Formats: sequence, C-alpha cells, structure tokens
Amino acid sequence: MSRQYWLDRSILGLGSPVVIRISLYWTTVKHQTLLNEYLELQEIPEFAVFASWSPSIKGAFLGTIEFKMHQLPVSMSYFYGLKFGHLYEDARTTTGRPRTLFCTDRRQARGGYNKKKHDAVPQNIDLPPILPKKKKKPYPIPLKKIQEAARADKKLAEKGIEKPLEPPKNGLLVPDLIPVAYEVLDAWKILIRGLAQLLHVIPIHACSECSEIHIAESGHDIQDCSGPTSGSRRSFHSWVKGSINDVLIPIESYHMYDPFGRRIKHETRFNYERIPAIVELCIQAGVELQEYPSRRRTEPIRMIGKKIIDIGGIVEEPGPHSFGNSGSSIVDLDTHRALERFLPPVESEVPTIAQETINAYEKVKWGLRKLMKKYTVKACGYCSEVHVGPRGHNAKLCGEFKHQWRDGKHGWQDATVDEVFPPNYVWHVENPKGPPLKSALKRFYGKAPAVVELCMQVGARIPYKYKPMMRLDIVVPDSDESRLIA
Repeated sequence: MSRQYWLDRSILGLGSPVVIRISLYWTTVKHQTLLNEYLELQEIPEFAVFASWSPSIKGAFLGTIEFKMHQLPVSMSYFYGLKFGHLYEDARTTTGRPRTLFCTDRRQARGGYNKKKHDAVPQNIDLPPILPKKKKKPYPIPLKKIQEAARADKKLAEKGIEKPLEPPKNGLLVPDLIPVAYEVLDAWKILIRGLAQLLHVIPIHACSECSEIHIAESGHDIQDCSGPTSGSRRSFHSWVKGSINDVLIPIESYHMYDPFGRRIKHETRFNYERIPAIVELCIQAGVELQEYPSRRRTEPIRMIGKKIIDIGGIVEEPGPHSFGNSGSSIVDLDTHRALERFLPPVESEVPTIAQETINAYEKVKWGLRKLMKKYTVKACGYCSEVHVGPRGHNAKLCGEFKHQWRDGKHGWQDATVDEVFPPNYVWHVENPKGPPLKSALKRFYGKAPAVVELCMQVGARIPYKYKPMMRLDIVVPDSDESRLIA
C-alpha cells in the first residue's frame, strides 16, 4: 500500500486561535516538499515543520506539521496530485462540526486500490443465522415505518379522503412486469425439468428425522441432527434417499380468482386449490393460464383507510380445476412425479443441463425480487405458510409457537424472497466420492444452496456471489492437524 497515507491529529490549544498538529506518513520525500508548497499557497499563517522527515521501518516518511489559525480551511482541492479534505476541529475550541483531513494521491483514484470493487464480496462469509422457532420472525420492513404508514392512512380515513393507490395496489396490472412474470414462469419450468434430470445422475441423501439433506455419494458424519430421536443417535443423521422436493422445497399458496374479493375462511379453505406460490404470483402479475383464470380489472378499486369502498362488484368465480389432471403445460409447473416425467439425460449433455438449471435458478430469484417489490406477498411470522395477495387468509392452520393464543391463525407480515423461494443450504463437498464430512472439521466447510451445489458437482460454473459462502479457498486440514490451527 505505497499510496495509502495515515495521519494522527490532535488539538493543542484550548482557546482561540486553534493550534493544529498533524502527523503524516508519506512514502517519498517529494510528498513533503509538495505539502509545504501547498500550505504556502493556501496562505496559512504560522506553520512550521517541527519534526524531521525521516524514513520509518516500513520505508514511509514521518513528518509533524503544526500551525495556528483562526479558521480552518474546509475546501476540497487538488495540488500536484495531493488531495486535501477537511481538518479535524475540537468541539471545545470551535463551534464547527468535527472534520477529518484526508491526504491521498490522485493516481490512487485512477488505477489504485478500489475498496468498493475488491471488498464488495468478502473472501468468506457466514450464512444467515437460523432464527429461533420460539420467537416471531423479524419484520422485513422496520416496524416504525409500518406504524407511520398506518397513522397516515388513519388520518386520511378520519377526514374521509380516499387512499391514493397505484398499480398493482389498486387491482390493476403493471404492464412492465407482465414480461417478467412470463420469464419467471418459463425459468421455473426449466428449473424443475433440469433438477429432475440431474437427480437421475447425482444421489441425494435426506435425513428421515429433520430437514437436512446432503449431496454426495454417501451422507456426512456431522452431528447436527435436531430430530425427535436424535438423542439416541448422538445427533447423527438417519439418511434415506432424497427427492426433488428436498432440493426444491415446495412452498404452496391458495389460488384466488380475485385477490381483492372474499377472504378465505377456515370453513371454505377446501374450495380453493393449492399451487406453487411462484406460479400464483406470476398469475396475479399477468400470466394467463386457462386452467387457473384470474380476474383482470379495468377500473381501479377505491379504499378509505383499510376499507374497500368500491371493488367493482362481486364476480362469480369459475369452477375448480384439478391440477393433476390438467394439460402437460400445467403439470410442468409442479414437482409432483417429476422424476417419472423426465428420463435420465445422456452423459455428454449433463454439463449443459446443469448450466441451464443454475441459470434458471438465478432467473427465478431475479424475477421474484422484481415482482415482490410491487405485488404483495404475505408470510406467517411463525411458520412457513405463504399467501399471495394484499391480505392473508383466515384458515386456522398454524401450529407453531403459541398458536393457541392466536386460535391457530397465522401471524401475517410481508414476505421475503427466501420465504417464497427457500435456498435450502447444504454442506459444500469438495470431493463427492471422497470420505464423508467429519464433525470435528465443521468450521472449515462451506455451504451453498442445494441447487447450486447439485449443478456444480456435474460441471456448472459457480456464480461469483456463492463462492465466499462455499469457502473454496480454504484448505481442509486432516483431523490430526485441526487442533493445531488457531
């Protein structure tokens, strides 16, 4: 870091005028000369160099400058390649705000060390923490902002003023997001087809007692099972053959013909079909499926506060359709019996299928982020239930923490992308055919989403953002060497 400069500043005087002493570390004697010339041009009175400019152990030059003035310069300027910023002012001596002096080389901004570029993704990162089950999930939007919006709506309602709504909050479609919805649905089909084909080649192991899965020739020996009988197995997993639903966790939602219509009650829940939440979101965003129609409004709804005053009338919903007996295009949207519908691929085509699958996975995540910025998706703060629409349903199906206090009703809040499309992290295996992972070396192993790990093992390129969490640059030591590592 030959062009990185460090400084130590301190305030000597406690009254006016202010006496400033600055210690700077330079890399060449030329910089000291340029600094003196700069101070002379700025007409700073009574400045002098007290310490000699002598090289330090690391080859840098140390110099201390002390000067006295009534007002500190605050302008940003360049002089001979040196950039001077704000000086530090002591709050006890002046009324100004604390400021800092930056001294750097102009060449650094052109071709030097770019912190934003190199430190955007750390070398190794940890996964998001596992949230406790005996506590409600944190709100994606800060609670203070939710309360502020509710107070603003209440003030408008008290004055009888209609709530200003924009698409899709007013029931109309967003034209720019209709192509995005179609892209997400096409990528979802490719993702299911690709995973079904790759599972004929790559073995998947799932624990029969907990939600852990492992992608390798054999299950790992890490003792982290949390199943009901894990105590008798010393927290070792009970491995069985996995399926596509273990890799692509199915998150389903009720399909509603009119999301702003009648709310789903506990007694009427069987009148609505359950389909993948991603498919339901795409339908509400503009995708037309004959088997699952959706109401398309031409006039916006009107609301005062939380009350809908004009919904455009109640339209009779069409009859239910059987998801399993629908056409082939609809069957491709579900993971049900996917391994039977798709045959094993040719060995030479496996890397291509893996790359297409991981591209489709990233496409689905990209599209979900864009759609969920506009369209409302609700998730229970206690369980994994998801509902696509402006308000959650009233089915009493929640059995998680303190569900008795809520009479089995869900605690609805805004959903995140990971709740609608769970990544399902698994241990990264460097050699799938090697020895199983050991519990003693757990801190040296990385993790990755199950789809990424599966495609990587058969030749797909790893997206750069997943490399830090997979810890590819860490050499896993032998079990005997691990105790010698700090």
